[in-house]
Order: sequence, then C-alpha cells, then structure tokens
Amino acid sequence: MTRPLTVVTGGSRGIGAATCLRLAADGHDVVVGYARDQEAAESVVAGVRAAGGRALAVRADTSAEADVERLFAEAEERLGPVTGLVNNAGVTGPLGRLADADPADLRRVLDVNLLGALLCARQAARLMTSRGAGAIVNVSSGAATLGSPGEFVHYAASKAGVDALTVGLAKELGPDGVRVNAVAPGAVDTEMHAAMGAPERGREIGAAVPLRRVGRAEEIAAAVAWLLSPEASYTTGAVLRVAGGR
Repeated sequence: MTRPLTVVTGGSRGIGAATCLRLAADGHDVVVGYARDQEAAESVVAGVRAAGGRALAVRADTSAEADVERLFAEAEERLGPVTGLVNNAGVTGPLGRLADADPADLRRVLDVNLLGALLCARQAARLMTSRGAGAIVNVSSGAATLGSPGEFVHYAASKAGVDALTVGLAKELGPDGVRVNAVAPGAVDTEMHAAMGAPERGREIGAAVPLRRVGRAEEIAAAVAWLLSPEASYTTGAVLRVAGGR
C-alpha cells in the first residue's frame, strides 16, 4: 500500500511542525510548506525522514496564488499524488483593539489566514476531486467563536471565515469523495505569543482555562492526524474544538 502524501502549510514551527512529525509517525510522507525559516523547515524534514517517511520542504507564501500552485506542483512532481492538506499557515499581527490596528496588519492577517486557506483548499480540491478521494484539515481557532475583544478581533474574524470554508467545502466536495474538517485550538504553547508581543500570554490564559493550562502543539497535531486518518472516514464538515474546555 502506498503511503499517503500530505501537504502541511506553516509546517516549520509550532502546531505545523508537530503535525508533520505526528503524520510521519502515522505513516505519511510530508511536504513541509514554510514562509521564511528554511533551517527550521529542513529540521522538520529531517525528523520526518527519521520516522521513515519521505519529506520535502517548499518555500511558499500561501496568500500568493503562484506560490500555492508551485507548492502543490513540486509535491506531486517529486513525491507523488497529494492525498491530504493541512491548512495551518497563519499569522496574528500585534495585539490590540481593532480601532488602533494598522490596515497593513489587517490585510496581512486576512490574506494569509483566509485567502491563503482558500487558495490552498482550491488547489487541493482540483487534484483530489479528479481522483475521487482526499482529506483537508483546516486549522481554525477557538477565537472564531470567542471574538477575542481587545486582542485581535481581526484574527478571530479570519478564523470564523475558515470555519465557514470548512462547512461549505465539505458539502461541496463530499460527493467527490473528499472530506473537509477543521481543528479549532485554544491557547497553545508555541512561539506565536512572543511573536505578537505578549510572551506571557499563554501562561495567563492557561489560568482561566477549565483544564488550567494551555495546550501543547502535539495535542493539536493528534486531532489533525485523526481527522486525516481512515478512522475519521465518516467525518466531514466538523470543527473539532481542542481548547481545554474554553
């Protein structure tokens, strides 16, 4: 039996990197999409290979149509037919009230988080529907339903769009044998908090979570891996919340 081949965007760090390694352990070959850090992406590739999988790192800005097309083209040319997509690439921009947000930050968040997810899902759909099988997992956020007032309403709005994409595309592609689901993490212990200017944010949020801690990237990766697996063969259109009860 051939191994599934999954493209993971934003695969060089955090949830994306953990997902690549979990999928490799579950028997996937993996394409690690990344935006900037080639060294980190190659480290993930090495981890996938150490787990017995084939792997490839491809630099791509998911908000750029040409980059997305090249990402999937390189995957298929070098490793074979793509069977899965994890739409994980995402940015938050600085924390703060919407009234104070820089329009450039707003545009970048929407371009990467929503337009990028749409472009990647579109390309995956083109390939998968022609083969009558495939699975897409979008990485949303608990913020989509909480709204994140005073922090990043624009980010929450972009992830609400990802939820709508998940539900609508699942209905659209179901007759073609392609499943579409999402995972909605809560606060997770990754470098994203420091990148948005609040390195202690995760610890502070963890105290208010019913399970009294933030999540680990590996816990989110496990949910993604399940949705891609044959065990989830009758699951589509679901947004699986992995947020410690928050």
